[in-house]
Formats: sequence, structure tokens, C-alpha cells
Amino acid sequence: MRTQVAIIGAGPSGLLLGQLLHKAGIDAIILERQTGDYVLGRIRAGILEQVCIDLMDEAGVGERMHKEGLVHGGFEMLYNGKRHRIDMNKLTGGKNVMVYGQTELTRDLMDARAAAGLPTVYEATHVAVHDFDTAKPRVTYEKDGQKFEIECDFIAGCDGFHGVCRASAPRSAITEFEKVYPFGWLGLLSDTPPVHDELIYVNSPRGFALCSQRSKTRSRYYLQVPLTDRIEEWTDEAFWQELRLRLDDEGREKLITGPSIEKSIAPLRSFITEPLRFGRMFLAGDAGHIVPPTGAKGLNLAATDVKYLSSAIIEFYQDKTEAGIDNYSERCLKRIWKGERFSWWFTQLMHRFPDDGAIVAKFQQAELDYLLNSEAGSRSIAENYVGLPLNFGE
Repeated sequence: MRTQVAIIGAGPSGLLLGQLLHKAGIDAIILERQTGDYVLGRIRAGILEQVCIDLMDEAGVGERMHKEGLVHGGFEMLYNGKRHRIDMNKLTGGKNVMVYGQTELTRDLMDARAAAGLPTVYEATHVAVHDFDTAKPRVTYEKDGQKFEIECDFIAGCDGFHGVCRASAPRSAITEFEKVYPFGWLGLLSDTPPVHDELIYVNSPRGFALCSQRSKTRSRYYLQVPLTDRIEEWTDEAFWQELRLRLDDEGREKLITGPSIEKSIAPLRSFITEPLRFGRMFLAGDAGHIVPPTGAKGLNLAATDVKYLSSAIIEFYQDKTEAGIDNYSERCLKRIWKGERFSWWFTQLMHRFPDDGAIVAKFQQAELDYLLNSEAGSRSIAENYVGLPLNFGE
């Protein structure tokens, strides 16, 4: 087989890249080791920055997102039993975010790809990348007991943290930075109305909590828990009771509980790969970086990677220039490090670390007092949360 771009991974970054390339008349094949139903079954974040919203529109798949997504112009931070609203819209000159589940975004991209008859190979096993340091990269895989080979011009590694692409990069050419946090997030999804019309981030003596949502009738809640906790130890009732203890009186009064649709514990880490380009192979999304979910940056940084990569590949074919390809890694990493910095900072600010003494909780309270009573401090939170401009710092 021959194609222009071989995309490894059919998550949102791989599917979005494929759709953007298709709109520009560039051929791509997507390989995915899981089934389509498995990909859709992964419960992930759902806060979209304007950059991500614009890319969905550019890809021609934004109609349902605009119809069903919830536009949020602010969020609340709860500490010392009191809420403080960050008015993102006012503080950033009119910018907002949108609540739209990653599952729904993925479904829109899948449906568009299927409707256009574009090739996606699910349950592709033994995927391997070859000769990406030459002008003639190859990808091999197996499907239903048969072996296949794809010749291509570029390989896009959108295959996640455990994917084959980053693992295939020469160890001598790669640097990895990592911070593992000493706690996880216990998440619960339920078909219950959200406790509030905007998100609530909670700094509590009992640990962090987040009241989020997927729609006006579906809620997503999180609790900071020790890494030693097991999901079997947490009944639904135990979850709801602990959430009540971390909320304020208003939250406890308005909280509507119900059976969980999904419940899981996710560890938190900060992880960055440098560089993101290895010859004709590029890393995008979780293949190149992981952020703690506190700042809602994971999907949005992946979308930025895809924006830079799709533009670079389109320029290569349409304008016969490799400038975008040559600058891809540097441009992405500038933005990634800023997103990683904000997610790390926000995580440090809102969570209780097991080895920290009472003095650190006092530091957090003092910083929150400053940030939320200073227009400059609140604006800094708002600007980072809604997403810095694509050309920030360039």
C-alpha cells in the first residue's frame, strides 16, 4: 500500500489530523490497535479551548459540538469554605471554553471519516515503524493473520503514551522529563444534573475535588485519593459522602446523587518528550506529553500539536517548503511547556501532598487569597485556563 501520511492511533489527535489532511486533499491511512468501540469507550476530559473549537470547525465537524456543547465563561474555586469565581470572559477580553466530552468529539471525527470512506484499520497488531530517518518511511502491521506494509512520506505518531512511535525513536536522540504525583484522581460519571452550572475546583483539608460535567444531565466528579486506593474499595455511596465533606454548604444542598456509569482511578504525571520529530516521524498528543488533568490541557495541547503538524504537512505538499516540518518540534514544545507549567502549578496549588506539613497548606491559602483578590492574579489564571494564543511568545 502507498499513502502520503501514515497515522498511528485513532484517538482524537489522529482522527483530527486525518480530517484536516483530507480537507486539504492529502491522503492518509490511520492504524489503531484497539476496536472503534474501545476507543469510544474511553472516558476522558471535556473542556475545549478556543483553539480546539476552531480546529473542529476547520475540519468541518463542529456542527454537533456547537449545538450540544456548553459554553462556559468562568469557573469557581472553593477554599476555606467559600467560593470565588474566575470570570474568564471578562478577564480575557471575551474568551470562553466549551464543555464537550472527548468521547463525543471522537465520535464526530469517526463519523466524518466513515462518511468520507477514508481508510481506518482497527485491531491492527504488531504495528512497527521503519526507515523514518530516510525519505521513504514504512509502517508494517498485521490484521486478521495477514501482514501488510504501508509506504509513505510521513509517519504521525498519535498512538499515546504507550505507543510504538516514541518507543521506536533512538534512545540517544531523545530526552524525557517526568514528574509523578503521589496521588490519583478517583472519577465518577453519573446521569445526574451538575451541582453547579460551571466547574468548581475545591481546595479542601481532606484533599482536592472537582465538580465537572458533560451536559446539563450528565456529571463528572473527581476526588483526590492516595495511589494505594483501589477502585473496589470505593462504593458509590462512599464517593458521594466524601464529596459532600469536601464541598461547601451550598454544594452539599444542591448535590444530586445517583448510580455511577463509570468509575476509575487515574494516576497523575507530568511528562514531556524532546524532540517531537525524528526524521520523517512526528509525535503528537499523549505520545509526546502528558499533563495532570487539573488544568484541562491534555486534549487541547494535542489539538495544538495537530494544528502545527497539519499545517506543516500541507505546506510541504502545496508550497514545496519544509520550513513548517523543520520548526514543528520547537513550536510545539514552546506551547507544551507553558501548558505543563500551568498544570503543574495548578496541581500544586489545589492538592494536599502527603509529605507536606501544615505550613504548605498555609502557603496555599495565602496564594489563593492573593490570586483571587487581585485582578492581575485572577487574570493570570484566566488567561492560562482559556488557552494562550497560538503565537504567544513567538
